[in-house]
Amino acid sequence: MSSDLILGIDGGGSKVLVALADRAGNVLRMSRSGGVNPMDNPNWRRELDLALRPFLEQERLAAVAAALPAYGEVARLSEQQREAIESSFPKPRQLILNDVDAAHLGAFAGEPGILILSGTGSMAWARNGAGLSARVGGWGDVIGDEGSSYWIGRAALSLVSQSLDGRAAPTALAKAIFEFLNLDSIDPVNALGGWVSELENPRAEIAALSILVDRVARAGDGAAKQLIDQAALELAKHVEAIAPHCDAVADWTYAGGTFASRTLLAALERRIGRPAASPKLPPIGGALLAAARLLDWPVDDGWVTQIAATAKTAVVHSSEADLNNKERREHA
Repeated sequence: MSSDLILGIDGGGSKVLVALADRAGNVLRMSRSGGVNPMDNPNWRRELDLALRPFLEQERLAAVAAALPAYGEVARLSEQQREAIESSFPKPRQLILNDVDAAHLGAFAGEPGILILSGTGSMAWARNGAGLSARVGGWGDVIGDEGSSYWIGRAALSLVSQSLDGRAAPTALAKAIFEFLNLDSIDPVNALGGWVSELENPRAEIAALSILVDRVARAGDGAAKQLIDQAALELAKHVEAIAPHCDAVADWTYAGGTFASRTLLAALERRIGRPAASPKLPPIGGALLAAARLLDWPVDDGWVTQIAATAKTAVVHSSEADLNNKERREHA
């Protein structure tokens, strides 16, 4: 029916977005809450429920596509994610997929190509002309996630500790991080160690420091610039490893909050040797595209363009928990 609505869910380590859209490609409403990665956030179900709550009684909801981190990677966690979506939306058609798969769908509007994702974690996902997918990376912060926001933030903390000890050259990162976190630099071990010990969601809150690395790098700090370049090198390795899955002329593009750093993107383009294609849709758009396909909606270029445009202008209602998390990150 033309009046049917679809719901897209884009989950990540730092946040989850939920968007409601119609057949014409208009994003009608969005909500946001904190990270929902079950690998490292014991409160992931609470955050997901907060984001879904405004849509639980939505009339005419015909399909739901939930793009969730770690889905399809760990069987026990994937089953919990399936239960969460099925119990929340028992009537509409449902699809649950990995968040990076949905990000790829959005970036290429379902066409082949290579996506490098860098957010709280990192991964590359490719889809070839036959529609077959492959992935590399995404091993989590303990094993991998090289080039991610968490990896950059963790490396920045290590570099700051070495600089303060005299084991590395002075860097403006030290002053930037202590000011950002409102910490007393007179007793740095106590201050920074105390901050780390009180983190409620260490992965997301350490990942937030990557913003400072970008800022200090753009101001000319050599150590920060080197960190950004090293992150680009690690991400380029992902692309190089997955490239044989596609043909030699396959486009590549990017997704994830770390690429708010144009410095990182430029460094990655230099490493790969060719510019990135512009993503056609953000990751939440990929989830909506997956939901539209469940209903066999005609998703032509016009529909994609409309989703992209209205997703940018839709009012996002943050949950109280997410607002508190953002305030804590900004004023810690």
